[in-house]
Amino acid sequence: MRSEGEAADLTRAECLRLMSTATVGRIVFTEQALPAVAPVGFVVDGEDVVISVPRGSRLVTATRGAIVAFQADDLDSTGRTGWSVTVIGRARVARDPGDRAREALRPWKAGTGAEFILVSCRRITGQRVRAVPAGDRETAA
Repeated sequence: MRSEGEAADLTRAECLRLMSTATVGRIVFTEQALPAVAPVGFVVDGEDVVISVPRGSRLVTATRGAIVAFQADDLDSTGRTGWSVTVIGRARVARDPGDRAREALRPWKAGTGAEFILVSCRRITGQRVRAVPAGDRETAA
C-alpha cells in the first residue's frame, strides 16, 4: 500500500484533465543551442497544448517544428500537496487554432496580435504529491 508521502503516477487521462484546470505553464525549448524556459498561457485542446504568443515572438522561431517540453502544475508549498504534468512533443505554429482555443487565449499584450504554438502530447507523464506526516518524514526519505 502506498504511504501518504509518496508521489502517485497519473494516467494520461488524469494528466490531460488536470492540465486543463491550469492556465499558466512553462515551455522548455532550445534557443541558440542552449536550454531555455518561458512561462506561457495555454489551454488543452484534445491532445494538443495550445500556447498563445505575440506575433513575431522569439518562441515562434525557436519552437517551429522542434521537439519541446511543456510543464504545468498546481503545487501548494505550505500544504506540500499538488500535481505536476510534463508533456514532450513536436511544436507547430498555427495562425488560427480554432474557436475554443482562440477565445480562451487572449494575448497578454494588447494590440500585438497572436500566433499559436501547438504542442502535441506525444509523451505525457505526471505525478500527484501528498504531504508526509511530520512523524513519517525520516522514514519517507
